[in-house]
Amino acid sequence: MDNLQEKVSLGIWLRILSGMLFTGMLVCIKAVSDDVPVGQSVFFRSLFALLPVVIFLMLRREFPRGLATRRPLGHALRSGLGAAAMFASFAAVAFLSVAEATLLAQLTPVFMALGGVLLLGERFSRYRMGGVALALAGVAVLILPGLNASAVSGQATGYALGALGALLTAGALLTVRRISRTESAASIAFYFIVVATLAGLATLPLGWAALTRVEFVLLVLSGLFGGAAHIAMTLALRYAEASRLAPFEYIALVWPVLADWVLFGIPVSSGFLLALPLMLSGVALAAMEGRRLRLTAKWLLRR
Repeated sequence: MDNLQEKVSLGIWLRILSGMLFTGMLVCIKAVSDDVPVGQSVFFRSLFALLPVVIFLMLRREFPRGLATRRPLGHALRSGLGAAAMFASFAAVAFLSVAEATLLAQLTPVFMALGGVLLLGERFSRYRMGGVALALAGVAVLILPGLNASAVSGQATGYALGALGALLTAGALLTVRRISRTESAASIAFYFIVVATLAGLATLPLGWAALTRVEFVLLVLSGLFGGAAHIAMTLALRYAEASRLAPFEYIALVWPVLADWVLFGIPVSSGFLLALPLMLSGVALAAMEGRRLRLTAKWLLRR
């Protein structure tokens, strides 16, 4: 029991660490967003994320052996959706605060719940229904009060891009759910990063910025932070169930708020504070459904 509790605690700390690292990545992207095109940011973020991911896979002895695949088209779909989600998310953070962009990313589990019903034939349970309702209420509280004013400032575009990024991420993760039956986590992560790097590189003819030394360092850091965050999240989910980690989504959103306040001088809005508990409660409900199903399965096996 003590060993199990230690693993859960480690998973929780890794989830908190991943939140800090993801925030660091978005801070770097936002800091250069006025001068660096989105495609260029995607390229550097993806290219330098390869370094920590490949080192991690080598330590696990999954590189290059773990990159073998039997479903290249599945990888292409997952990677394409993931790369498109990265473009949308990075474009969103140019218009929004880091906290708002991060909060909108929390719509991903809600879109996944709906996608599971519409695409995979899963049951639309009361947990999913409640999660969707709470998340949509949170979005309404965040967006609607200042929608007229935000249309002028570009926030409306940012909200749309943030929601699109969450939708595309949900599609990518639903694809992961399908291909992970035969494909390793190493291959799924590696091919996504490679495709995102190539997608970013493809925007070079559209015009890239001549980077200053500071901008170059920030883009490199965005990749290192992003790759390390992916590893930390992967390990967190290995050591602790999603339902155990869900409450710590609140802590993960503390870092974006602090980053906005300290680094960019952006105060937290009342709409954000009202939307936060609604949206994260929806995420928690979705996680509770998965835990309930596992507990039911364990009970049936004991019968």
